[in-house]
Amino acid sequence: MKKRFLTGVLAVALLATFAFAATAQEKKESVGKKIDKTATKVGNKTAEVAVKGTSKVTDKTWKGKTAPDGSNVYINNKNQKYYINKKGAKVYLKASQIKTRPVKAD
Repeated sequence: MKKRFLTGVLAVALLATFAFAATAQEKKESVGKKIDKTATKVGNKTAEVAVKGTSKVTDKTWKGKTAPDGSNVYINNKNQKYYINKKGAKVYLKASQIKTRPVKAD
């Protein structure tokens, strides 16, 4: 009788230990994923800066107008209006998407 009781208590203790251990673990992001996310962010920012620099040199900036995200509107040689998104891509705009830039209060 004592052996059965001790075996039962031991079994319950082991199950409780495994149950608490399973819920106490945290999911941690691996170093590889962190590096991948950081590299993606750096690449996107580099592309954005490069395309904006090229656009400032080759295309006209439309003064007093802004894109839906608040950035500058550029006009290329084909009279197409566009802005540069956060990933460095040119997003062409319809006339209805271009807004007047608010005047800064001094």
